[in-house]
Amino acid sequence: MSIKLKVTEGIAPQEEERILQKLRAFNIATFGESNRRELTIPLYDDAGEVNGGLVGYTGRGWLYISMLYIPENLRGQGFATRMLEMAEGEARKRGCIGAYIDTMNPDARSLYRKLGYAEIGELDALSGGHIVTWLAKRF
Repeated sequence: MSIKLKVTEGIAPQEEERILQKLRAFNIATFGESNRRELTIPLYDDAGEVNGGLVGYTGRGWLYISMLYIPENLRGQGFATRMLEMAEGEARKRGCIGAYIDTMNPDARSLYRKLGYAEIGELDALSGGHIVTWLAKRF
């Protein structure tokens, strides 16, 4: 068997899907079913267009929040808190024991701490002096 490696800036969607399928099969064989289910809370504007929201999933007993975005003109009005509470409530109904999230935004990090999330790790020295912080909360 001849193996070839090369660095690229992307691959065809079907090639990426093949890698993902192989990884999922390995993970299921090694760790069991994840019971992954998507969880989203879109934020619609007056025209019915998605303007922000929360995107994540539940799996292996945890809620992972991959994206949380509030438009500038709606910040400070409690939308992030409401969305997090809604997502956590749904995660509890799905049998989750906690939630985790990551951020580079110091304001968001402060909000998550205020809502009971604790820092579980960070990666500093990113370009521009930024830090990624991972936070978790047990229900």
